[in-house]
Amino acid sequence: MVTLQKIKDAEQRIRSAIYDSPFMRSETFSQRTGNSIFLKLENLQMTGSFKERGALNKILLLTDDEKRRGVIAASAGNHAQAVAYHATKRGIAAKICMPLATPLVKVSATREYGAEVILVGANYDEACDEALRIREVENRTFIHPFDDHDVVAGQGTIGLEMLAAVGDLDAVVIPVGGGGLIGGVACVVKETKPKMRVIGVQTTKLPSMQAAVKAGKQVTLPAAKTIADGIAVRSPGVHTLPLVQKYVDEIVTVDEEEIANAILTLLEKEKTLTEGAGAVAVAAVLNGKTGDRGKRLGVVVSAGNIDVTLLSRIIERGLVKDGRLVRLRIHLPDYPGALVRLSTAIAEQKVNIVETAFNRSLYGVELGDTAIDITMEARGFEHIAELEKALDGHGYVHERVE
Repeated sequence: MVTLQKIKDAEQRIRSAIYDSPFMRSETFSQRTGNSIFLKLENLQMTGSFKERGALNKILLLTDDEKRRGVIAASAGNHAQAVAYHATKRGIAAKICMPLATPLVKVSATREYGAEVILVGANYDEACDEALRIREVENRTFIHPFDDHDVVAGQGTIGLEMLAAVGDLDAVVIPVGGGGLIGGVACVVKETKPKMRVIGVQTTKLPSMQAAVKAGKQVTLPAAKTIADGIAVRSPGVHTLPLVQKYVDEIVTVDEEEIANAILTLLEKEKTLTEGAGAVAVAAVLNGKTGDRGKRLGVVVSAGNIDVTLLSRIIERGLVKDGRLVRLRIHLPDYPGALVRLSTAIAEQKVNIVETAFNRSLYGVELGDTAIDITMEARGFEHIAELEKALDGHGYVHERVE
């Protein structure tokens, strides 16, 4: 069983090798939400996530024989890096099974930390099945990413650090995948301060823990694709579900747009890089999912290993959503000087042109005319409206390209 004492023992065991990550007040988020928001920045760990705590605690408890035989794990990325880093650092051979769709940044990092990576399966469950098969064949020790008491105890050390830094919180808001993180933190919180609320957050694409709590038993949801790939778990842990049932007050969900916006807001306002799974708790707070006002909330930013290609798309979509990036399709006569006049009209509105694309055959373009798609930077929706009004005044036919 996971107990407060076991979590305290884990804290002593891993203390010298794990970063006591900052737990800092966010003035921006506090003002936006009407609460006092404190961010626990686990994305600053060596491998970029909280997973190091549980993986290291498990590794340090291995017998000499288990160390000699090596370890194996299955992971969508963060647990893989944690096991690879801490096992290799201690001379233990590590083999990791990762889904085929795992972001390249996580695969590359896992290999760089010294593990042998096997890409297999369409999702975590299929990768896990292969890891369990290899465990039997090669007699390795399997390190589960969440459904293991020693792993949960390691993750729970985050709760000890949060309460030691800010003891008068009203609630903690925690990302939920398989339940290892929230199970450990909730145990610390409720055994120490029973009146403090514990709120879990999942993606609406895969709310497996929420569904299991409602059903009062294990459930398995269909696989789904989400930008919060680190918590894309179809079924919660056998050992973690009882912890959540006992200690967690509520589980809420956030959608893909809310997660993407949280990633962008953290990056732009807090200068903090996070991935989808790492941003779900912040997304819940920013969108009022916890229902709090005037409260002191501890929010875990659990991981920051985001693929740069995905990040670039999130940034671009966020700029469009905020009215800072717009694409207009403008019809104009196809003769010398027409583009100069259009560019001048745009420049007069202090709008910056980012990209252009001509088309003389599609979009209902008449012979002798052209349609030009222009992507532009603006200051917001009012600025875009001013630009469109100016184009109307110059007689241009135009439309927004969504």
